[in-house]
Amino acid sequence: MKFIAKFELLLITLWLGAACFFSFGVAPSAFGILPSRELAGGMVNRTLTIINFSGLVIAILLIISSFIPRGEARQIWAWIQRLLLLVIAGACGAGQLIIGFYLNQLRYMIGKPIDQLAANDPLKLQFDTWHQYSIWALMTGMIAAFLVFFVISRTKTDSGKSSKSDIIPDFEFPDELKM
Repeated sequence: MKFIAKFELLLITLWLGAACFFSFGVAPSAFGILPSRELAGGMVNRTLTIINFSGLVIAILLIISSFIPRGEARQIWAWIQRLLLLVIAGACGAGQLIIGFYLNQLRYMIGKPIDQLAANDPLKLQFDTWHQYSIWALMTGMIAAFLVFFVISRTKTDSGKSSKSDIIPDFEFPDELKM
């Protein structure tokens, strides 16, 4: 059953890494390099769609896999993991299916680049508000994924014996991967 935990750890780490790369690399670079903010926004929107849908799928897969019995001594960790995975699924789902929908509707209603609107235009103010919601939704999912990483990595497979080596998670790599 350690294989399942390691596979879960791999999936959540891949998603968290992709979300961090998007947040700290792709989005700022797109707005810094591309010739128009409209193009940058389109690229960021497309990439965020991939991040949100992959987060939703991964969270659902991990929730399902968390019900596979592993002989853990304390089920509280499994329920904490499930709760955090629900937060990730909710954040990604809401970020894409609700917030993303409203942002796309506002872009359609505006009908021109958002930067051409006055700062006090009601549509621009609505867009800025929904954009902030999008940022907060992604941050919530990323924080939950960070916590899930530690919950999965501390999962014990024995049924009660606790030694000093059980406290520290096993991060040993196979010999084939060592240099």
